[in-house]
Amino acid sequence: MEKTLDFPDLLRLIDERSTAFRAAVASAPSLDVQVPTCPEWTLLDLVHHLGEGRHAWAATVAAGPTATAKSAAEDAPAAPREREALLAWLAESTRELVDALREAGPDRGCWTWWGASQSPKTCGAVARHQLQQIAVHTYDAQVTVGAPQPLPAEVALDGVEEFLSTCVATTSAWPHKPTAFDFHATEGRSWRLTVDAAGARVTPAAETPDEPGVSVHGTANELVLFVYDRIPADTLRLDGDATLFDLLREWEPEE
Repeated sequence: MEKTLDFPDLLRLIDERSTAFRAAVASAPSLDVQVPTCPEWTLLDLVHHLGEGRHAWAATVAAGPTATAKSAAEDAPAAPREREALLAWLAESTRELVDALREAGPDRGCWTWWGASQSPKTCGAVARHQLQQIAVHTYDAQVTVGAPQPLPAEVALDGVEEFLSTCVATTSAWPHKPTAFDFHATEGRSWRLTVDAAGARVTPAAETPDEPGVSVHGTANELVLFVYDRIPADTLRLDGDATLFDLLREWEPEE
């Protein structure tokens, strides 16, 4: 697998993307505007989701490796509606998360929801996934205010493999004909998701010379936004059977 971002870089980028998220929120004419990429949410809903989630994950990390479920941040302050106070609350949620991760270090165990994936149950893996969550939601906020920006290159290049190894990889059997999905970034990296009776697993595409069932080509930013359903397939180049992506999205592996 490709070398992932170092832990200090993950913490730096979590803070950087969180700052960009707050800047988008600060520029919005209203917090009640609908988020185009999350149409069931207003911008205020998105802010609450991001802040409450980071408070909760900070509590989970701080609870240590013996925690059996994601800790509820019961002592976290309620999210305010007034803009200046809301932005301060958001900044505090980021500080809590980064401080908890820094205190724990990358190798300490941590409860995670991702079960039998290829991502470890460590604070380093939590930081890696949190960065992608914050980065994609920052894009959501920027789209909402009409100023979308691509994910930073170092974030996007780590994001494809992180999504596949955390959110898709599993030991549950693929219920269809075995196949493979290739993801090719124009920056020069490629990943293969193989699905069969043994489940789903990610490898560098170059290690598996067999033809995939479908391959998708784009910038790393476009690939991340595609796998998170932020942009449609027709904005990228697809070769092969594009309907396989429908099967992949509909698949609900057993826990």
